[in-house]
Amino acid sequence: MKTFLRFILVTIGSILMALNLNTFVHTAGLLPGGFTGITLLLQEIFSKFFGIKIPFAVFYWGLNIVPAIICFKYVGKKFTILSIWSIISVGFFTDIIPGLDVTNDILLCTIFGGIVNGTAISLCLLAGATSGGTDFISIYVSEKTGRSIWNHIFIGNVIVLAIFGLLFGWTRALYSIIFQFAGTQILNSLYKRYQKSTLLIITDKPDELVKTIRETTGHDATLFKGEGCYTGLERNMLYTIISSDSEEKLIREVKKADPMAFINILQTKMLKGNFIMKKQD
Repeated sequence: MKTFLRFILVTIGSILMALNLNTFVHTAGLLPGGFTGITLLLQEIFSKFFGIKIPFAVFYWGLNIVPAIICFKYVGKKFTILSIWSIISVGFFTDIIPGLDVTNDILLCTIFGGIVNGTAISLCLLAGATSGGTDFISIYVSEKTGRSIWNHIFIGNVIVLAIFGLLFGWTRALYSIIFQFAGTQILNSLYKRYQKSTLLIITDKPDELVKTIRETTGHDATLFKGEGCYTGLERNMLYTIISSDSEEKLIREVKKADPMAFINILQTKMLKGNFIMKKQD
């Protein structure tokens, strides 16, 4: 059942991505990042310089073969299989789904197209898959380092857009950079697997909460003994670092185990040490 739901979520994300390409991206003449952008760039090069119209799926599927093999070997089998379905469906739906007549305003297409693109990619990632291309690379590197590199991918996309600007004009390229920026911010907001949160929990039930932390996140905690300055009583503080995508679930479970627990949540900018993440399946 869980696998089926993941499949459905990936399919919705793929349809949304295809619809976005044929609506906002094509209307404004934008170039998305990653292999999607490279595919559109190759399509335009072949059309303009050679007079050949090649379907989106041909380039998109071909570019993703090598990254898919690498992720199948090093990241996870179900993860890669769902990602391959995403790649196949994005290519298929992009070639058959017509675009919607929403607006001809280039700036609106740029901003909302970026938002929809970031949302579509996030749906695939939340389902334990990717939309292919540089997302494969992002997940592979993040799994190895434990750090999010979406902003680094954004820089790489800007380089592709610079080539696009040289060939087809800077106006479209600069709007495409705004599109990429909007999508990256949505992605960073919705997908938090590689972000870290530090929790400081003051509780009278440290043993119960340590068990809760272990069962909910797979991580452990450090217990500090202290004294409440107001009451003068001994207090217990648990210190733990978790992936930010587990944050809300853990807080709910902590409050169930100890409704009186006092929780302080901090965003962890950098972490050095042995932080073991649950691998993609």
